[in-house]
Amino acid sequence: MWAPLRGLAVRRCDDEGLINGTWVAGVAGEPPRFVVQRVSPIFAPEVHDDIEAVTAHLAGRGVHTPRLVRTGDGALWARDGGGAVWRVMDFISGRTNHRVGSPALARAAGALVARFHRAVDDLEHTYRHVRAGAHDTALHMERLDGAATGAGEGRRLADAILDAWRTWQGRLDLPPRHCHGDLKISNLRFSEAGEGICLLDLDTLALQSIDVELGDAWRSWCNPVGEDATEARFDLEVFAATVAGYREVRPFGAEEREALADAVERIALELAARFCRDVFEDRYFGWDPARFPTRVAHNLQRAAGQLALARSARRQRGEIARLLAGE
Repeated sequence: MWAPLRGLAVRRCDDEGLINGTWVAGVAGEPPRFVVQRVSPIFAPEVHDDIEAVTAHLAGRGVHTPRLVRTGDGALWARDGGGAVWRVMDFISGRTNHRVGSPALARAAGALVARFHRAVDDLEHTYRHVRAGAHDTALHMERLDGAATGAGEGRRLADAILDAWRTWQGRLDLPPRHCHGDLKISNLRFSEAGEGICLLDLDTLALQSIDVELGDAWRSWCNPVGEDATEARFDLEVFAATVAGYREVRPFGAEEREALADAVERIALELAARFCRDVFEDRYFGWDPARFPTRVAHNLQRAAGQLALARSARRQRGEIARLLAGE
């Protein structure tokens, strides 16, 4: 089906993600040549039309990006006998990081994302695969309010999250633009020297506002203790480095700076609401049974951690705004 795979050895990927099944193909003793993925059914096959449009545009702008490898009959994806969707993409050699461990890496990450955003500023594309309401923060709060019951720890946490959202004072009116949609640091590929190479895991490409895109990135990059810690804090040093790297490539507009000052708090509260909702519904998020007795216990801790991160960002809002302004 994919002629370039003939004669190559296929093995499970060492850095396999949490959603798609991932293998690499190549010659023994050499770097892999291709990534082979069984695509999760949460992504419609039409997502490949979006990936092809965006990556073709990036390549045309001289931006490094993985590309889909077409099947023998020219298709971007294929189904197996069981109905599962498969795809093949170029393998991009480099290093995967699972934590932003230094300001230097943070600066390189900011610059890489800015290069991506700058390259797609003039892209004209209507997405075929759309995740409706993915970052409708008000809707997530409404769903939490409807799910929260009783008077226990979960209810108290839900009330605290909802109160924080009611007093959030940011703006929600930035126009949509082409975004990656999931900029956790492991979705960025770096050279061994620490320079950014390209963005990976392109199933989440979408139109959304830049404050959602970067708010979610900073929520992840600037929390040194991770999502499972209740005493999360917003690291201004890492944030400053990412902003400096981004601004060198693509300066922020005045409206962007204003919205971005409150973006981390917003997205942290949104994720806190989603984790807390699952405390009551107990059915959505995966959990670690080696560390927590139940999914509910894990989600309580994660929700508390995101609320702590939101509060930390709010306390430092002035410094965040100052750094965005380049002061």
